[in-house]
Amino acid sequence: MRIPLLSWATVAATLMLASHWAIARADVYTYTDSSGVIHFTNLEPKGSHRKKWKKIYRIGPGKASAVRGDCKRCDLIPARDRSPDRYTRYDAHVLEAASLYQIPEALIRAIIKVESDYDPRVVSSAGARGLMQLMPSVCKDMHVENVHEPRDNVLGGTRLLRILANRFNGDLVLTIAAYHAGASAVRKYGAIPPYQTTQLYVRMVLKQYYKFKEMIAKQG
Repeated sequence: MRIPLLSWATVAATLMLASHWAIARADVYTYTDSSGVIHFTNLEPKGSHRKKWKKIYRIGPGKASAVRGDCKRCDLIPARDRSPDRYTRYDAHVLEAASLYQIPEALIRAIIKVESDYDPRVVSSAGARGLMQLMPSVCKDMHVENVHEPRDNVLGGTRLLRILANRFNGDLVLTIAAYHAGASAVRKYGAIPPYQTTQLYVRMVLKQYYKFKEMIAKQG
């Protein structure tokens, strides 16, 4: 997973730009352009081009149906924790991060689910580590001292989500894409980059996001 490099000064400045991330909208809109690039957004399209967008409500099946998909076979240290309580073990850290950085709890949980299946020991072949699979450069910029320590990892990953959310004006889909492919790639294409892995990643995270969002709503 490639993640953009950001200085701590940039982090601090960006965090002051917005105190709320408006991603409450449940609808997702999509269209495929003439180059075959699939575009997604959770923001209702406006203007003369809005007719080309199709509203969808459910992310379709595919790689998102499997835990970490093919990546299980390419991890240096794969997820091995199968205890059911791992899904609640880090609740305090997730809620702290969601409150501190004003990122939806459901999104943090979705990314942890897709990235590590809630096993803080996971190490990818690219060197990403921990619950939210942070690269060494991101750990440095996000001031993550111990990447395998759950609280440190969750706060660092959520801090990055906050920065990306501000950068892409609260667009849920672009924020997820940038977490995977990097902010520069998303800016270059103005949409999800035409990388199969990133497009699958966005589908995986969105599917989990709406599942967690519904679960949290039922819990009151």
